[in-house]
Amino acid sequence: MRQTFTSTVQQTGSRVFIPLPFDPQTTWGVKQRHHIRGTVNGIKVRGSLGSDGEQYFLLLGAAWRRDCDINVGSIVQVILEPEGPQQATLAPDITEALAAEPSAAEFFSALATFYRKNYVRWIEGAKRPETRAARIAELVTLLKAGKKER
Repeated sequence: MRQTFTSTVQQTGSRVFIPLPFDPQTTWGVKQRHHIRGTVNGIKVRGSLGSDGEQYFLLLGAAWRRDCDINVGSIVQVILEPEGPQQATLAPDITEALAAEPSAAEFFSALATFYRKNYVRWIEGAKRPETRAARIAELVTLLKAGKKER
């Protein structure tokens, strides 16, 4: 799932970014938003990918670029991977419940890592199988309703 590539920092208007040489929708699955973690020239980076409808990119803020001495035109080595629990790594019962409700699965995938982790912790914290099943059912209901947290 990790993607490693070399790219050149570019600018369009006031937006400074690293274009991605791959389509995260194909590589990591279709999501409303791709939350990532990784490095740019060995310096940690976290955030979400942007898209202009034609390509995906990693936005770089002015303060981050200044602190890391990375400028427009810099050639950078990039390592990116999805952040947080991904559907492919969830327990089978959670995966099955999300697969049965595509709208809930899509909303879950688009959530920031913090919210996905909290939902998973809540379910994993159940001590009895019937409690776990009830929590999974509630998870699906909440996600279908567009709730980031319970």
